[in-house]
Amino acid sequence: QVQLVDTGGGLVQTGGSLRLSCTASGRSFSSYAMGWFRQAPGKEREFVGAITWIGGSVGYADSVKGRFTISRNNAKNTLYLQMNSLKPEDTAVYYCVARSSYTNVIVTDPSGYNYWGQGTQVTVSS
Repeated sequence: QVQLVDTGGGLVQTGGSLRLSCTASGRSFSSYAMGWFRQAPGKEREFVGAITWIGGSVGYADSVKGRFTISRNNAKNTLYLQMNSLKPEDTAVYYCVARSSYTNVIVTDPSGYNYWGQGTQVTVSS
């Protein structure tokens, strides 16, 4: 079992930066593939990016590629999402996700993740 707590959201102007963190409780954090999804009002949940269990592979949605960076610190049981050059269309609730996996496959379907954080709001003003 893994419990995820997302933090770091807030209000930022267009072009600004934020860093989200996701702290996991439970054992074997390093054996979990981790990622981020987001959901804007009235829209479906959208894949943002993911990183495999030892960071061997990282994948991003085209909409955030080059602006967002995912990283993990297995010693601290923490996942990060560094968001730069933020745009109003990045406004959403961001969710940290996890799945037990030793593969290097990036999963973009939300149904592929067993564990979800509570979400943290990111608002980008124009």
